[in-house]
Amino acid sequence: MPSIMTHAVVGLGAAVLTRSGRPALVLWALSAGLSMLPDVDVIALAAGVPRSSLWSHRGITHSLVAAVVTGTLLAMVCGRRVAMRRWALGLYFSLVMASHGILDAFTNGARGVAFFAPFDTHRYLFPFRPIPAAPIGFEYFSGRGFRAFEAELLWIWVPMALAVGAAVLLRAQARGTGDVR
Repeated sequence: MPSIMTHAVVGLGAAVLTRSGRPALVLWALSAGLSMLPDVDVIALAAGVPRSSLWSHRGITHSLVAAVVTGTLLAMVCGRRVAMRRWALGLYFSLVMASHGILDAFTNGARGVAFFAPFDTHRYLFPFRPIPAAPIGFEYFSGRGFRAFEAELLWIWVPMALAVGAAVLLRAQARGTGDVR
């Protein structure tokens, strides 16, 4: 899996790419939080739940169903705090949460992601997996963790920074100013 920091960067980048102005603080926080939320299932590993279980890491919490349900519920609860239509906010939140499993499927570790749980328990990985799975816990601060972070920088952080930078510049140009706020 990519590190939790990398998932947050994707959520924050999505907030910038989605909003034409400065995103509200609540949108920043929810975007970062939702992109990290599926990894709440690491608690199952600590509790001794077998890795093959749907309730273990990369199981039900990484599914598209979990993303849609969570995104929809969150949009209904937070819809008034974010200046977006609720259906659009629900779609946005769902996609941000789904980004977690998608990124995990680009890693070379684990058994894959249960994208279609609870209807299908098969775990999927993409054929192209350039990102080493990041170690969990303090092992992240090891040589293996450093190699994973290097790949995350190359394959996720740099493209996200380029996309966000391009969007900010294009918006400034469209406003007819050089102001790149």
